[in-house]
Parts: sequence; structure tokens; C-alpha cells
Amino acid sequence: MLTPPTSLATPQVTALLQAADRAARRVPPAFPLDATVAVNPFLGQTGEDMGTAAARLARVAGSDIVPARRLQADALASGEISDQDLQDALDAAPFADKPADIESLRARLAQPAAAPSPLPTLADLAARATGTDWPEIVARTTGLWAAGHFDRGQALWTPAPGRSAFAAWREWAQHDLTPELAGLAGFCRHAAACPDTPERAILRASTSLGVTGAAAESLYHRLLVDLGGWAQHARYLLWQAELAGSTDATLTDLLAIRLVFEEALFLTFGDAVKEEWQGVLAAHGEAPGATADQIADAILQEAAERSFQRRLAARLHAPEKHAETERPALQAAFCIDVRSEVFRRALESQDAGISTLGFAGFFGLPVAHHPHGSVESEAHLPVLLTPGMTSTAQLEPQAETAGRIKARARRAWNRFRQAAVSSFAFVEAAGPLYAAKLVRDALSLAPAHHHDHHGCAPRLDPALTARQKAETAATVLKAMSMTQGHARLVLLLGHGASTANNPQESAYHCGACGGHTGEVSARLLAQLLNDPETRTGLAERGLPIAADTLFVAGLHDTTTDEVTLFAKDVPSEAHAADLAFAQEKLAQAGRLARIERAARLPGASHDRLALRARNWAETRPEWGLAGCSAFIAAPRGVTAGADLGGRAFLHSYDWRADEGMQVLELILTAPVVVASWISLQYYGSTVAPELFGGGNKLLHNVVGGIGVVEGNGGRLRAGLPWQAVSDGARLMHEPLRLSVLVEAPREAVHDILARHEGLRALFDNGWMHLLLLEDGKVSARYRPGLAFETVTSPLQEAA
Repeated sequence: MLTPPTSLATPQVTALLQAADRAARRVPPAFPLDATVAVNPFLGQTGEDMGTAAARLARVAGSDIVPARRLQADALASGEISDQDLQDALDAAPFADKPADIESLRARLAQPAAAPSPLPTLADLAARATGTDWPEIVARTTGLWAAGHFDRGQALWTPAPGRSAFAAWREWAQHDLTPELAGLAGFCRHAAACPDTPERAILRASTSLGVTGAAAESLYHRLLVDLGGWAQHARYLLWQAELAGSTDATLTDLLAIRLVFEEALFLTFGDAVKEEWQGVLAAHGEAPGATADQIADAILQEAAERSFQRRLAARLHAPEKHAETERPALQAAFCIDVRSEVFRRALESQDAGISTLGFAGFFGLPVAHHPHGSVESEAHLPVLLTPGMTSTAQLEPQAETAGRIKARARRAWNRFRQAAVSSFAFVEAAGPLYAAKLVRDALSLAPAHHHDHHGCAPRLDPALTARQKAETAATVLKAMSMTQGHARLVLLLGHGASTANNPQESAYHCGACGGHTGEVSARLLAQLLNDPETRTGLAERGLPIAADTLFVAGLHDTTTDEVTLFAKDVPSEAHAADLAFAQEKLAQAGRLARIERAARLPGASHDRLALRARNWAETRPEWGLAGCSAFIAAPRGVTAGADLGGRAFLHSYDWRADEGMQVLELILTAPVVVASWISLQYYGSTVAPELFGGGNKLLHNVVGGIGVVEGNGGRLRAGLPWQAVSDGARLMHEPLRLSVLVEAPREAVHDILARHEGLRALFDNGWMHLLLLEDGKVSARYRPGLAFETVTSPLQEAA
């Protein structure tokens, strides 16, 4: 929290700085390109319902947060959304001013919704008064400075390195004549004379603008939204600092910078805009309240989600009861990523003896990994967690030094090739040498990209003791519901994606691995479970693993549906036949998965998906997690054989084997929350692309290694590009909030939600739905306030 200087510590000052802190926490973080993960763009609004959030975001961003009404109207006309869905959604709506009946709701649906308009900034008012596009000037000048200040190695020169954002900007702004040339006379002098701390600058500018405590949070939020992805990157810096037990003031610095611009514009053009500005401040001072349109749209969205839940429930079934279960011919553990649902279904169809299960792709090992040839560490775990282990793939000193020299030479060459001045010399001198490469890449003839970290098997460093090995393995196996009945060969399959010329490549990798591939985690767990000391310790804890069971790590390429097995990590002649069987079935499953996926990709055929992965002009190498709409934690028998269309996160879970419901608590508080982030990012990028989306891939330019801009500067764009959610003619992601289905006792779920307020808020305020299963049937629905309503069989029968 911001703290005022001692000399200014009055209640009014404290209220303003507290409002600035609250506004900062309404901004979602945006992770850099080398470790992009999905982020809930509504992170700052999860404490309020969708109607209130819609009103707030309409005010500060001018954006709708629901699909266009024509989508709901089409679904209603086709019968996909039923009258019962409408009635149930209307009955459950928490709004006092909701429509009286579904006829009134239908009438509202037939009318176009009023387009939201954000409250204007001072820059907007000044633009109207002068005819000069001040919002664009502010965005351009701020973006140009921010691109250099936040650079992570792309730029050859960074202004004022090592200084805080506010201090660096003040020095820059004193020499940037762009605002003055546009008509903001004396801006450089104004920047030089502004206070030397962001807190004082915020207070002075707020005083000049007449901002009071009632309007402050909303106004500050409006200005931070105006900064786009730059504010979100600053929120990421704060997020990372707080995970490490520290803090970061960059977001405060950016708010101060934006307020200094507003102050300068007010001092110059205040006479022309003063009256309008007072009206803006008054509007900011009012609590956001949902309009009739926003209430109706929230109810219609709920109806669409209940329709999806009906259709999903109809595909589930009670698992078969077996008195004795034969040993599987093959077991394969996949990440719960929705893309694995297609592959798992295809793999199981190859042989009745093949069993699959789902678990978060970091496989329960929260590691900070040091790859070969690098001094940097990579966090291979969900961004909600902090690393508890370290691993490395580094070699002996001589080989490691050679690898680092090679990597540095490559970076230096690329800088020479791409720099503003030397790029011309590069084309003259070396351009012709690239002719063959250009032809090869243009024809998609480049070799496939492999994610095997130069063949260096990772290892934990420092190594675990025998006791730590057994405890860690026991915890992971229990969390995976994999404590007995192991096959002779058990595959642990992480996932990653092969794409070319794609700045957002890491977004296609494993979100549970921090935007990296799942290879490191899978190989580490396989080593751990094959270790004799681990096996001995597990047996002592009542979790024996058969002596002939071998764990082998692998990597599922979600773009090509090819699986690479790292069998050389644990060579075993005794398992040669098992590995050959696995390779054959994986290859056959990959072909089936490619056939299914190709039908949804524009211009694709199943035998050319690998070419799309290597095509440097392909904007849609795969659909990623588009379509994700459900999270199911239940025994595989509930979903086995069901075609869920690659839309469900499938987490294996058997509550009967969950002592103390510790695994259930872990699932609800970690994988479910991560899945909600993914779901809501796809939702936000679909319904509000200008606010939460990444823009048009065809116009992207990478900035500082942290993100992209459209064109040659301005606001950083966070979120998913439009090509990730649309095929150009229709949406490929159906915008629905996540439906979580859990097979577990009602009392256990109630107790967990009661202990975790942040998780409960997501369900209470409708950002996720929670349904309980019993023998594959939906038995209860969560209602706000730790309540459950019993659901009878018609939920399935009506589908």
C-alpha cells in the first residue's frame, strides 16, 4: 500500500493514496513473452458480480464484457438455449431490477444494447476543445519511453537504466519536445518541476485536477486502463515482487506519469474544459450500478452457460463397477490442458488395456529450472506458486561455457541483424547468404523444432535426500490418484507447441509450467519415481510400486499431435516390447487426433498439420485452448469414451481415496483457479478484444521482449490476438465462464470454500460455476453464500 510522506499524512492524502493502491489492484498482470501464461483479465473485479463489473468497465474502458446479443438470439432461435434455461437464469439472478419474466427478457434480447462509452479523460476533453488528438500523443510518447525503459534485452540502448520508472520518465520528459510541438507549451518545464516522488506527484496532480476521495479510485483506474498493456506489465512486476515477499512501485510510477500529463493539459486548457471536467469527476464519484441492458445481458449469459452445462451433463455417465481390475497394458498421465482430452480419447480407443489420467502439467514439482547454456532460471510451475525446488540441465563447466558463448554470439548476431542502423549493412553484406533459408522457410521445409533442451536430462540440484524423495513422490502420487495398479510402463506426458515466427509461442505451452513446455517436469518426476531410494520409501509408507514398473517421460506436441518419449533417460531392455507397443499406439492416436483437430482449423488437412507448425506465415498453427469451458475432477470412468470436443480440463480424482480431502482442497485452490484464469482470458479476449485482446497478429511488432504493439508504437497489447479466437468469419471460442464439475461429498466442498475466501468469491460472484457429481450425474449446484441446491435428473434428461 502507498504511504504518504510524513509531512503530508492527512486523512485526505491517505485516502487518495489508498484509492491509488485499490485502482492498481484492479489491473490484471501481463506476463512477458518468454513465459506468457493466461491471466484472468477480470482479476480486479472478482469481488463483484458481472453486472457491477460491466458497469465499472463500461465507465473506465467503454467496453462490453458479454457477447453480442445476436449470438444469444441465434442460440435461442435454434433451441440451443431453452426457455427453461432462461427461467432458471432469471430465477438465480441476484439483481433487484431484473426483468419480471422471460417474455420481458426475450423482448430485451430483440433490442440492440446501448454501446458503452467511457468517461473521458482530461486528454479526451482537451482533444475535443482543441482538435488535437491528445490521447494519441500521450499514448505515443509514453509508449516510446516505456518500450526503452522496460526492455528485456531487445534494445541496444535503454534510457536511465537502474532508475525507477518515475525518475527515468522525468529525465526523459524534460527533453521530449513532442508534447510541446503539438501545442502543450512548457511541458518539459512542467515535467522538470513536478515532485521527485510518485506519491507527491499523484497528490499534486490530484489537487490541481480537483480530485476528491470519492472519485479518486475510479479516475485512477480509468487512467491505468488508458495505459493499456504498460500498466499490466507493471502489475506483473508487482505480482512477482509480492510472490517473493517484496513489493514494487512501478504501477504507482505509471499512474503518477499519467496524472502529470492530465495536470499539464488541465493547466493549459482548463478554461475550455473545466465545466465538463467537473461533470466527469461527479460521475466518477458515484458507485457503479448495472443498467437494465447490463442486467439483461448478464442473465442471458447465465442462460447460455446453463445450456452448455445441460449438454455437457448428457455426455457424462456412471463409471462401470469392476470387482477386480486387470493390470493396464499401458498407463499415460497427461496434463489437464483441454487439448489432451482429444488425444487421451484417441489413445484409449486403440486398446481396452490403455488407461489415461489427467494432472496439472508441472506434475507437482514446483521447480526453478536452469537450462543449458543460460544463467537465467525458469519457473516451471503455476504463477500462483513460488518455486520450492531447483533443477538444472547444465553440463560440466567446459561444455557449459561453450554453450553460453554460443548463445551470446547468437544474441549479438541477431542484434546486429535487427538494429536500426546495422540492419542495412547486414542486408548488404549477408542478405544473399540467407536466400536458401528464406526459400526453405517460405516453403515450410525447415526441420521440425524439438523441445529437448539439447538432450540434457534435467536433474534436481541440490538432490533430495532419501526421505525427501519418498515424501515428494507420495504426495504427487496421491494428488494424481495414482497410488495403486500401476502398469509395467507408465508414461508421464508434458506438452508444448511447435510454431514458427510467433511472438506468443509460450502461450501455447503449458500454463501449469509457467509458459514453458512440460518436458522438464515430466522428466524430473520420471527420474524420481524410478529411483530405488524412492521406491523403498514409498513401500514403507504403504504405497508400493511393482518392481517391473517403469516410468518414462514424454512430450506431447499439441500442434502436430506427435509424442516424443525420453526413453534414453532410463534405458531398460526388459521394457523394449512395452515401449514399442506405446510408440505404436501413440502414433495411431496422434493420427486420429490430427483428423479431429484439422476439421476445425481453416484450410487444414490432417496430414499437413506439421507443415503449419513450420510455416512462418501461419497465424493459426493450432487453436490452443480455444473452446475451454469446463473443468471435471472425477474418476476417468465418468468421462471415458465421451467426446467432449477438446473443451474440458480433465483432472483425475477419486474422493474415496482422499484422506482428509487434502487432494480435493489442492485441486480447488490451484488447478481450478488456473483453469479459471485460462477460461476468462479466452472469454475476455473474445467479448472485449479492444480492452483485453492482443489485437491483429498481422500488425504485431515485438517490443522489449515483453509484449507486442500494433504498428510502430503506442500501447502495449496484452491478451490473445484475434486470430486465436476467431477464424476470420466466426468465433472459434464460445465465450462461457468456466463450469467446474467435481465428484466429491457436499460437506467437503463446503468446508474448503469456507476456508478460502478468494476461491469462494469466484463462485459467489458468478465468475465460475460449481456443480457436484454423484456417480457421473449432476447432483447439486453451488449457490452464493455457501449454499447448495439439489439438482434432479432432468438436468441430464433435458439435454
